[in-house]
Amino acid sequence: MNDWTRLADITPSIALGPLDGRYRGAVADLVDHLSEPALNRMRLHVEVEWFIHLCAKDAVPGVRPLTDDEVALLRAIPAEFDADGIAEHGEIEKVTIHDVKAVEYYIKRRIEGTTLAPLSELVHFACTSEDINNLSYALMVKGAVEEVWLPAATALVEDVASLARDAKGTPMLSRTHGQTATPTTLGKEFAVLAHRLGRQLDRVGRQEYLGKINGATGTFGAHTAAVPETDWIDVSKTFVEHLGLTWNPLTTQIESHDWQAELYADVARFGRILHNLATDVWTYVSLGYFAQAAAKGSIGSSAMPHKINPIRFENAEANLEISSALLDTLGATLVTSRMQRDLTDSSSQRNIGPAFGHSLLAIDNVRRGLKTLTVNEAQLAADLDASWEVLAEPIQSAMRAASIAGVPGMENPYERLKELTRGQQIDAQAIRTFVGGLELPAETQERLASLTPGSYVGLAETLVDRFLR
Repeated sequence: MNDWTRLADITPSIALGPLDGRYRGAVADLVDHLSEPALNRMRLHVEVEWFIHLCAKDAVPGVRPLTDDEVALLRAIPAEFDADGIAEHGEIEKVTIHDVKAVEYYIKRRIEGTTLAPLSELVHFACTSEDINNLSYALMVKGAVEEVWLPAATALVEDVASLARDAKGTPMLSRTHGQTATPTTLGKEFAVLAHRLGRQLDRVGRQEYLGKINGATGTFGAHTAAVPETDWIDVSKTFVEHLGLTWNPLTTQIESHDWQAELYADVARFGRILHNLATDVWTYVSLGYFAQAAAKGSIGSSAMPHKINPIRFENAEANLEISSALLDTLGATLVTSRMQRDLTDSSSQRNIGPAFGHSLLAIDNVRRGLKTLTVNEAQLAADLDASWEVLAEPIQSAMRAASIAGVPGMENPYERLKELTRGQQIDAQAIRTFVGGLELPAETQERLASLTPGSYVGLAETLVDRFLR
């Protein structure tokens, strides 16, 4: 193998991971929010907005109101952060060996020789790196969730809800513990999943994104030492709120990341419910309840020409497991920090992108998979017609009600139906013979005699109509 072409030397460079390689198209929108260049761009944004805010609040002696052109010049720095800017920042960082300090120097280069040059020391004034980082990450994650992940997840839930409505009246045999059980409708089962997923989206939609800017140990020490007469608590609070975040007044050097743990737990829980959907659909496909449309020219198996594998749902399972593992790890590690600061969060947070990327990829796969499904009503009906034993439940329940109402001959209803059905092959005739031998009220007798596994679905359709959003 030593004489093989070295793949690491090929240009353009080859991605090590699947999100930036094979699956790039499905997750590319996250690059604008959760990539390393996105982090540095957001750091530029926070730094220049802090500069503008300090001037607007007259926070430091010697500052002055900025002109519209000066504000535009500052805000153009992150807006114009392109490939050349990324490369330039990288070159500065090679010297500083510090990414946030490289951001500071990058900005100072941009205002050198302008009317802002005399105010250049406002860049990163009284800040520790974590003042910039925590605000940057909060804005990045907020943008990724609200602009990319949440719209995709919402569209998925709408797809599931649409399937539920379309199939709300399609009877289906249930399987509790893997065995035949009280029938439901296909639509009602998907309504349950849509409802569960929707609750998690509501939680994500209400998420707070916290931020702080209060110095090296959260005391405003440098601020008050430099300019004691300024109300730095107000300057901090109004700045964080100006960015669209919730101000955290009590922190160490780092913002505590509790909000991140809360968010990642909800996203991971959404993923686990979606994993439940994927495995259920996989099972329904294996039972023949769904047929899958084959894409023209596609191959299901390299050896078995007849196969159409449920690969979208299997792909989703794998990616949801990876996503949930990453989100769980982030949530567990980010809420702890030794004393006032350690740097474990710095490395951990660089994996937020992969965590959301695998989730987004799974969402994309499930949506694609759902579009290939066609309900096989004939198979659903055949399964129901082969499972008349499920009517033991309504018959014994009707007998119980009749017994309570004083009808004679209704003793031991559960035990009698157990003897009739348990471990037995039961058909329509056996059920109707049993019902016919009971001296039930005429209305009850008629209702049970007309009942079939396919009609024994209770209020399933009504539940979809009334409670599915």
